[in-house]
Amino acid sequence: MGTGHDAGHDKTGIHLIPAIRSFLKLESAAGIVLIAAALFAFILANSPLSHYYNLFLDTPVEIRIGPLLIAKPLLLWINDGLMAVFFLIVGLELKREMLEGELSSASAIALPACAALGGMIVPALLYIGINRGDAIAMDGWAIPTATDIAFALGVLTLLGSRVPLALKTFLVSLAIFDDIGAIIIIAVFYSADINSVSLLVAAVCIALLALLNRAHVCVKMPYLIIGIVMWVAVLKSGVHATLAGVLLAMFIPLAPARKGEASPLKTLESGLHAIVAFGVLPLFAFANAGIDFGLVNPDYILHPVTFGIALGLFVGKQLGVFTFAWLAVKSGLAKLPSGVNWSVLYGVSLLCGIGFTMSLFIGSLAFESTGDNIFFDERLGIIFASIISALCGYYWLNRSLPR
Repeated sequence: MGTGHDAGHDKTGIHLIPAIRSFLKLESAAGIVLIAAALFAFILANSPLSHYYNLFLDTPVEIRIGPLLIAKPLLLWINDGLMAVFFLIVGLELKREMLEGELSSASAIALPACAALGGMIVPALLYIGINRGDAIAMDGWAIPTATDIAFALGVLTLLGSRVPLALKTFLVSLAIFDDIGAIIIIAVFYSADINSVSLLVAAVCIALLALLNRAHVCVKMPYLIIGIVMWVAVLKSGVHATLAGVLLAMFIPLAPARKGEASPLKTLESGLHAIVAFGVLPLFAFANAGIDFGLVNPDYILHPVTFGIALGLFVGKQLGVFTFAWLAVKSGLAKLPSGVNWSVLYGVSLLCGIGFTMSLFIGSLAFESTGDNIFFDERLGIIFASIISALCGYYWLNRSLPR
């Protein structure tokens, strides 16, 4: 964002401003729905209806085609299936931004890239420092590295027109790099034993997608059909199935087949955005945020995993984002966006401690699917740190932004 003050005058920026405003409006509303879904899950989990809430999540769902069987409880269909759609739209946004948007020039990406890197490194180091020596706990080192863009933008929107567009754009750009980090982490560190046959099927699907892209096929349906087959193959391969969404996005064409036609990538992104923002993510939050406090004891709260996640998100995120951004500016690698000072940037660094959706997702990969969380509940640390980060970030920005 080093050239944020010139964004409205370059060949792409002049078209980006309305699109960014529309995107932020949608994400902000989605943040409110996300919070409501999480609160509803929390209320149900601590009410006489908690049994039905758990039955709902444990509902077995099976799909069989000949010898091929996919059998999972509803919770894992949400986490492995619907979240693949979320990662598809993350991939679409990433590709678009890198080809023609905010991430298309080196000068524009330096500040959010450095800030995102710090926001991943410092929280991970804090968590590792607290949990070193415990092999099970160390599986959760990546949980505090994530930022929830919908939740953070929802808080930022409460401040209204006082928030400069350059600040919101910085937060969106930082979140994109944060998502790239999460994708790499999931692919490298949270994949199970590899099934070579399934991986070969996935490779064939990738080759077919590449051929479609190379042939400038702009009809979306062939890509989506191959994408579904690839999702099943990746699911069976041991690599986490949500990565199929990112891989599919990389092959959806941005340019239309003929001049004057709509972009396949942009139309798919636009069509999926509301579904993900108001359907997939709230359902994920509802399925994963239902902590039964009747089962929580002091050992849960004081467990190094809970403490490490909370400290990593609340302290590590703000420290990492702000410090690495400061170093990037002072070294001449980047510039502060127009209308943004250090106090305001620190306020956004606080909001980056809202991990929520992505942190819950990584936590499910690290612990819940293996059953290793019998002595702690990583969701406690995530939700506590996200709430504190949201409150502190709002308070700081409310005092720092001009009235």
